[in-house]
Amino acid sequence: MSLPLDTVSRLPAPTDNVAIATRRLEAGTVLAFPDGPRTLAHTVLEGHRFAVEPIAVGEFLRSWGLPFARAIAPIAPGDYVSNQSMLDALSIRRVENASFPAAPNFVDHLTEYHLDEATFTPAPDPYPNPRLVRTFQGYRRPGTRGVGTRNVIVILGTTSRTASFARQLAARLQPLARVHPGIDGLVAIAHTEGGGNEEPNNTLEVLRALAGFMVHSNVAAVLAVDYGVEPITNARLAAFMREHQYPLDAVPHAFLTLDRGLAAGLAEGERLVRAWLPAASTLPRTPEPVSELRVAVQCGGSDAFSGVSGNPLAGAILHELIRHGGNGVLTETDETMGAESYLLKNVRDYATARAFVDKIERFKEKLRWHGLTPESNPSAGNKFRGLYNIALKSLGAVHKKDPRTRLDTIIDYAEPLRELTSPGFTFMNGPGNDLEGIAGQVGAGCNLIIFVTGNGSITNSPFVPTLKITTTTRRHQLLIHEMDINAGRYLDGETFASLTAESFDLLVATASGQKTKGEHAGHSQVSLWRNWQQTDTRNLPALRARVAPDGLPLPTPYTHPISAFSSSISDSPNRPSPDPRLQPLSPDSGPPPSARPETRSPVAAPAATERVALILPTSMCSTQIARLAADRLNAKQLGRDRGLSRFVAFTHSEGCGFGGETMYRLLERTYRGYLTHPNVAAALLLEHGCEKIPNDVMRRQLEAAALPLDRYGWASVQLDGGIEKAITKIEAWFAARLAALPPASPVPDPATLTLALLAAAPVTAATAGTFAAVAARTLSAGGSILLAESDPLLAHPAFRTALLGDTPSHATLAYGQPLAHPGLHLVASETDHWVENLTGFGGNGAHLALGLVGEHAQQGHPLLPVLQFAEPAQRGRLPADDIDAFLTGNVPEDTATLYAAIAAVAHRTLLPTSTATGSVDFQL
Repeated sequence: MSLPLDTVSRLPAPTDNVAIATRRLEAGTVLAFPDGPRTLAHTVLEGHRFAVEPIAVGEFLRSWGLPFARAIAPIAPGDYVSNQSMLDALSIRRVENASFPAAPNFVDHLTEYHLDEATFTPAPDPYPNPRLVRTFQGYRRPGTRGVGTRNVIVILGTTSRTASFARQLAARLQPLARVHPGIDGLVAIAHTEGGGNEEPNNTLEVLRALAGFMVHSNVAAVLAVDYGVEPITNARLAAFMREHQYPLDAVPHAFLTLDRGLAAGLAEGERLVRAWLPAASTLPRTPEPVSELRVAVQCGGSDAFSGVSGNPLAGAILHELIRHGGNGVLTETDETMGAESYLLKNVRDYATARAFVDKIERFKEKLRWHGLTPESNPSAGNKFRGLYNIALKSLGAVHKKDPRTRLDTIIDYAEPLRELTSPGFTFMNGPGNDLEGIAGQVGAGCNLIIFVTGNGSITNSPFVPTLKITTTTRRHQLLIHEMDINAGRYLDGETFASLTAESFDLLVATASGQKTKGEHAGHSQVSLWRNWQQTDTRNLPALRARVAPDGLPLPTPYTHPISAFSSSISDSPNRPSPDPRLQPLSPDSGPPPSARPETRSPVAAPAATERVALILPTSMCSTQIARLAADRLNAKQLGRDRGLSRFVAFTHSEGCGFGGETMYRLLERTYRGYLTHPNVAAALLLEHGCEKIPNDVMRRQLEAAALPLDRYGWASVQLDGGIEKAITKIEAWFAARLAALPPASPVPDPATLTLALLAAAPVTAATAGTFAAVAARTLSAGGSILLAESDPLLAHPAFRTALLGDTPSHATLAYGQPLAHPGLHLVASETDHWVENLTGFGGNGAHLALGLVGEHAQQGHPLLPVLQFAEPAQRGRLPADDIDAFLTGNVPEDTATLYAAIAAVAHRTLLPTSTATGSVDFQL
């Protein structure tokens, strides 16, 4: 018996020659095609496509009536259609009892769009005038700030350097938020940008986003925090806002610079926020016109049905909003490539069309700077759910604009919407990374978000409510506690008109204060458009010609013995004594420095200084769930009877956007480095479910490294049914795994550890000598030393000559590459960012880090203890409570102080200050 096509598949447009399977179709299934019944030769997964009519070699494959591929083999009705990247993606997935083709039958096709002014036809205003009138209950803000849908106090880390401070202060103030019910939240905005040492290429994007956050209509008051020395400071942000006429005076605000230490900063921050709370918590909601809504549309974890149900529903909701005088904002420039003809079929005028095409061309140029193409965009999750290439992804993504809706305005990333004088549909230039795009839309002024997801992305903004639309009923039911609107009901037979009306009512109710599923779950994240290092293609040949580090340590002849350092540096009778918190070891303790062999045996089982359980998120969208799980398991003290000290989770911003093959490899090896870190006694990988590097990819990586897969746990926020179910699964796995742990090993000799050294300040000769002495002692005892190849320590003659003599140096380890041979290693790094380098050292296998800081203390690491020291000249300038010790300038004395600290940390009798205060961060 043959199955009718409309019972098992969908055609996005009647002229399509391929259909989308609405359920898994097994090989051998008989389908009723127009020319008669045919038997499927291969498995067709849900969301994947098969031909519905013959397609000859060279002909286009069409979805939504537009081409996305060209046939390279004859394709018959019922044939599974696939390109090579799709087959590769399926090969790494665990798909049981499935039969797929051995070879592809199409190649990708991305239509080049040409805008012709001579044939261009502008579209008339499609909306009635006067607009429809409807109200919601909102917060009317003074000046030009608009109307808020929420009433939130924001702690804004101006750059990544104050990210952990923003989180700490917000956590400290949460009890106050709970006793002021008129406040919808007290949130931290902790992001990754502006915290390096050089002027970033994304300065304007960051400034616009931060400025937009500060005056956002959902913000009752805002505190911006910096150190005053970053490339982007509070002073620079304030000047930018004045220059560009942001209504800063219309929002209660303060700029706090941490120039008196972290403790003083926390106290001052709390004082400022407490002063705002009484007035902010009594602000009333008032009836406001729906025309005051600025709604962002986004998609993430897209599948083949995103462009059939979810995105068209979002577009219909926006069309209704614009009929009421509101504004809708679409972004993700790289996910419109190949679908320009759809978006520009209905556009205000030629200038608007030209501006849109120019944004796409500029984005493509940036991709070329990094050796990328639009085809780098689809994630592993996209492909697994049927989006074979960027053309298919774009053709579905652009349906967040209803065909009836006119494209009215083009803006840059986070450019203010308040300058728009009329309602309509706006396109914002922005990245395909969901959270980065949302930050730009929020910075522009969007006060509500519609997020469409096929796989079930759980993304929420910290202070703008997010309504999530799922594309299929099955996925909606799986994630019922995280999803708000089920567009799959349209696939099940409900009318689009009734779904749109119901969803628009929910939009208005949400704007009036009804909480979204994400708000009930307490989950939110933020990420700004990341800095891009290159600004042309000149460096690409050199980058591609680089030889991968071989993992072998550099030879260290130790030309100068340790005693030579002290004799070459004058003593001062007024030098202060070492920090009293540390008990110095004798400078003569341990083996003397000596020349070491050029090669060593691989490390079989590095000793551990601590027993840690790691929850490793494979992308940004699972990071907060990992942290929630770690907090819960730490509260239960799971594993303490087996010597476990704590659970650790990382919060980072990678794995969802696309950065090309180099970034994938960096993530894969760094993840592997942390999974095999000597201090990690048990590790579980937590995927979101639709990222670039899902669990299946990591399984293959671990298999390739000959690591037993049963050593690791695996969980998926999407596939396991949402936040609570995933955390329950995580807890059950760790309970079983930790119960089987063998007794803990003795603490190793501190001299045999792997130490990372780094400097965030100019290095004096005495400090260079001290760090060289520590390195020499560690290396001579069989330990390892790690430095970033561009670190200031390595550039100092006293340090470099002592360890390398005249030997040329080169990178021996890639960023995050697990250490296999002990010795002196230089780590390849493209960054001068303290936290990014610490994160790489953790993947390399460092037990702890020693750092020299300058103008202010730096953030530590969630897993690695990071000891921070400062030059004697910083005494009195740098708060003593923010670091671990000041150096004295006496090399033997300082060497003893550093080794005393190393030993105390190794024996867990000393917590570094950054760990003790929670001033830690993680950034790839």
